[in-house]
Amino acid sequence: MTLIDRFSLEGRVALVTGGRQGLGYEIARGFMDAGATVIITGRNEARLDEACKALGHRASYAAFDIADAPARRAALDAIYEKHGKLDILVNNVGARDRRSLDVFTDDEIASFIDTDLLAAVSLSRDVARAMKAQGHGRLIFLTSVLGRMPLPGDNLYPVAKQGLEGLARALAVEYGSFGITSNAIAPGMFATETNAHLARDPDMQQFTAMRVPLQRWGNPEEIAGAALLLASDAGSFINGHTLTVDGGHSIRM
Repeated sequence: MTLIDRFSLEGRVALVTGGRQGLGYEIARGFMDAGATVIITGRNEARLDEACKALGHRASYAAFDIADAPARRAALDAIYEKHGKLDILVNNVGARDRRSLDVFTDDEIASFIDTDLLAAVSLSRDVARAMKAQGHGRLIFLTSVLGRMPLPGDNLYPVAKQGLEGLARALAVEYGSFGITSNAIAPGMFATETNAHLARDPDMQQFTAMRVPLQRWGNPEEIAGAALLLASDAGSFINGHTLTVDGGHSIRM
């Protein structure tokens, strides 16, 4: 097998949560380019259908709220019934609520952590059970450089993202002997649909030039290579690692 062959995902089945747009969509597209069958998730069925049509014939979707436990289980059951296996799970869904901790109610805190952290814990547990039986699997968690570089007034997001990094390490230890690797990707500033207005803002452009050694925002498609490495046989000995993809932002004072 050549090195290029080791990047192939031919015959693999991947689930990318929140894959309708942004980084999740680009990861799904990259996996499909490498030969995988991909299922994306989201809450809006019409928009998921539109995304799948753009991705191509090997893409399908499961419409459900990631924080809805019965819906998660039903979606997994349907995937296993149709495909018979799941080789790759990308936990990409993440909400954002830029408020100081002291204004959150207990219910709001619980809801946020459930969506951004606990749903990934439960989903990874359920998928890992089947991966153990397969003797192979890839668990990938989308975190953020802001998990390690918190901003004032943005308190819960770093908590959840650091939780996901801890989960990636814990599952790497727990499931490595079953042929399952578990890793995280920590993106920096990417010009996704959600962030496009920030990327165009003159003040943010000045900040980027000062703080990011590459002096620009990341293009969403630039996340796909990192995900493909961790999902494919090319990254088969990478386990318990967080791969930072931020143009050098997190290493500059």
